[in-house]
Amino acid sequence: MARRERVMRMSVELPLWRALTGYRVLTMLYAVGLFATQYDDYDRPGIAIGYFVVLCAWTLATLPRVQNEAACTKRFLAADLTVALTGIVLTPLVVNDAHIDSGGPTLPSIWTAGSVLAFAIKGGWRWAAFASTPVAVANLIERGAPARDTIHNVILVWVASIAIGYVVEVARASERTLARALEIEAATRERERLARDIHDSVLQVLAMVQRRGAVLGGEAAELGRMAGEQEVALRTLVSGGLTRVSWASEDAAQGAVVRAVDEPDPDGPVDLRTLLAPFAAAKVSFAEPGAPVELPPAAARELAAAVGATLDNVRKHAGEQARAWILVEDEPDEVIVTVRDDGPGIPEGRLAQAEGEGRMGVALSIRGRLRDLGGSAELISVPGQGTEVELKVPKASRGKAGQR
Repeated sequence: MARRERVMRMSVELPLWRALTGYRVLTMLYAVGLFATQYDDYDRPGIAIGYFVVLCAWTLATLPRVQNEAACTKRFLAADLTVALTGIVLTPLVVNDAHIDSGGPTLPSIWTAGSVLAFAIKGGWRWAAFASTPVAVANLIERGAPARDTIHNVILVWVASIAIGYVVEVARASERTLARALEIEAATRERERLARDIHDSVLQVLAMVQRRGAVLGGEAAELGRMAGEQEVALRTLVSGGLTRVSWASEDAAQGAVVRAVDEPDPDGPVDLRTLLAPFAAAKVSFAEPGAPVELPPAAARELAAAVGATLDNVRKHAGEQARAWILVEDEPDEVIVTVRDDGPGIPEGRLAQAEGEGRMGVALSIRGRLRDLGGSAELISVPGQGTEVELKVPKASRGKAGQR
């Protein structure tokens, strides 16, 4: 049984949530310890004790809320910040003036930073700046007047939380990029494996049916022709890379999830190979570069239409049994598409005669399209040796087709 590969879910921010959980517990114990060592500074210790009971119960009860982004909801963040702000505002009511004048800690002390950091990890630096503002205002109200140490602490919390929020955003972007790379790598490996399996089985069977049908003739020949067409279509499908796939990234509770979206960008460049690949058939061979051949959408469509018109001429004038070959060349400044057939060729002067009779297929359908793109079409035909049409389009085409 073939081994299947899967992309592992990952989260670079999960350690941050774990660190925040530990920080909240440790700072809760630190705040209680400060209260115990500075008990003489409290005029109303009963209120302080009541607050610390609420703080400890809230911290321990909400530990699951700070395990990951999904559990840390906006409602929880608002309630958590309210607990911190309440403790700051209550501080002047329970301590003496000497405690405040000496710059003593508030009731929640550095536990308040945990609430702000939760905002930062959840929503990035903007959420951190939002949560830091009411904390700064509450500290100024608690002190009664701006003081150097108070302003220093406010700025420190502000800068630290915003910096952590920004780091979280960068980490998430890196996580999405890595997840996308792993997904593409896994998809490429699976496609290559399927291509090998299909090449070793289905494609070989179709090729054999085509050859045997041609030898047997009659209805078997028609069956062989159909098998040949299906072989070409299937070979094009498993060759990979012809259809551009955009990738959209999402964040889930445990990390980044990547999903494929089969919606090409309508304003972006078009891979010419995707437009020419459908022309491949049992009697039409298609040779392409290994990398995308990108052109502006209008130019790519017009060039593909010119190739289609050329193949129509092959079927019309060279016969249904004639073979054709399409070759795509991606040069630095231009794209060259060559269409060659093994038909009887075009007698000398025949094209000029056709234009004089008003039959403008080559003049308009092929040369006219490329002229609008700033390109050219050269036709070389030797009686008895087939016809070759070379279509050239500059990559920076600015003709009428590009303005449609």
